[in-house]
Amino acid sequence: MIPGVILAAGSSLRLGHPKQLLMWRGRPLLQHVIEAAAASNLAELVVVLGHEAGRISDALTLPEGVRLAYNPDYLSGQASSLRVGLNALSDDAHAAAILLSDNPYISVELIDRVLDEFDPSSAPVVRPTFGGVPGHPVVVARRGWGRWMQLEGDEGARSLLAGTDVRELPLDEVMFADVDTWDDYRALLGRD
Repeated sequence: MIPGVILAAGSSLRLGHPKQLLMWRGRPLLQHVIEAAAASNLAELVVVLGHEAGRISDALTLPEGVRLAYNPDYLSGQASSLRVGLNALSDDAHAAAILLSDNPYISVELIDRVLDEFDPSSAPVVRPTFGGVPGHPVVVARRGWGRWMQLEGDEGARSLLAGTDVRELPLDEVMFADVDTWDDYRALLGRD
């Protein structure tokens, strides 16, 4: 059983507007990520909200089996949202897939491909790379969660993965986009 956690609690400081609510193809960016994850082979899905949680949750349509979790400490950075998400998962989860709210190109096929590559007996972590650049979702075995729970501030998994056996899945053909600035958003809109 591999559940998923979508980290969507950030305050989008560089953008100055909740990027989770930016509209793309008629729906908020976060809705695209939720729908892809809910249609994938993930066993359950937890979406961690923080900044503007009420406004964001009101804008979403949650598929069956998707739960919201609130991070009251979201201003401290992404690490606290990761802890909230992992703590919200079922006790029988032997791994978790970590997704970000700002990659609208995430697809059911991408998520399932990464899940299929996960084999904790060979590597406790699997992640896709796009043209050599690490991306998401990242799947981590439960035995590695203890180290992840010790992250602080805006430190993400990248620092932990540097000292971990990571199986990388090269996916040069998959389009990848993070939306962190207005230029990123305009570029996303310009691709359609």
